[in-house]
Amino acid sequence: MAHRIRLADIAAQAGVSTATVSRVLNAKSSVAPKTRQAVVAALDLLGYERPKTLREHGGGLVGMIVPELTNPIFPFFTQSIVSALSLQGYTPLLGTQMAGGTTEDSYVETMLAHRVAGFVFVSGLHADSTANISRYERIIARKIPFVTINGAHPGLRNPDFSTDDADAIRQAVCHLTSLGHQKIGFASGPLRFIPSLHKTEAFIDAMRHSHPHEQPRVVHTLYTVNGGAGAAAQLIGAGCTAIICGSDMMALGAVRHCKAAGISVPSDISIVGFDDSPVTGFSDPPLTTLRQPVKAITEAAVSTLVALIKGMQVDIGKMSFDPELIVRGSTAARK
Repeated sequence: MAHRIRLADIAAQAGVSTATVSRVLNAKSSVAPKTRQAVVAALDLLGYERPKTLREHGGGLVGMIVPELTNPIFPFFTQSIVSALSLQGYTPLLGTQMAGGTTEDSYVETMLAHRVAGFVFVSGLHADSTANISRYERIIARKIPFVTINGAHPGLRNPDFSTDDADAIRQAVCHLTSLGHQKIGFASGPLRFIPSLHKTEAFIDAMRHSHPHEQPRVVHTLYTVNGGAGAAAQLIGAGCTAIICGSDMMALGAVRHCKAAGISVPSDISIVGFDDSPVTGFSDPPLTTLRQPVKAITEAAVSTLVALIKGMQVDIGKMSFDPELIVRGSTAARK
């Protein structure tokens, strides 16, 4: 269908010249990977079928296993990983987990049967301190490289790329303290998850430093809207005037509870989320949150994985990325 494509439309959408579009459509090697990807994305956005030359991927398959996709941060990670893999010429095999569904181990076996060149694990069993790591040791024994995202397991030596959870929580406590809050609560997921543990330890430490006369108030529940709502009820009942949540979904649940209880956000209570998933700017009120640098994390993870697949010596180990406090309408000065 290449002859039906309007080059001017594609060029305008991709922000390149029509000559560049033509070179991409004809698979010329003189086009930079990011430019090629922009043209391919423009084709997809405008609803054109890709020409055959743009459907071929020479790098092979990469297994990508992510948690359930109802939390918007995980589709965000997925999209970014897919884009980075595509730029490197690799095609992802995606496995998504859900309660009662296919397990991570089952996905790995299926993907191995498809001869994947490597794996990307996002917030998987590697992030569970109680999980058996022999499953990853078996992948290592087969000499198949893998990287993990958000959950640097101390028993594994693979490259991991994670947001600095401790720094994020310190920023949140500092922000709320600057607004005059002293009774600050923290809601997070189960403590067995490595990110939850790091966040909790950082919260307790930050509170003892900033508010030594206040008992740190912590609730561990599920990383869900309902989990956040339940935690908010407990923390507000304990006298908190501000709540830091371990995920945006929990924070949205906390806001929901407050609305149902007639509690104003942020006039009566301030709420901070974690992730800066794509929906947070559209919540009511818009959510103050800690932004994970998703693009930087995924690009580093994929480039490292590709280097390992190509047999290069890579000694990255555990790499942490700086979060960013995004202040919106869900936090305000303590009255």
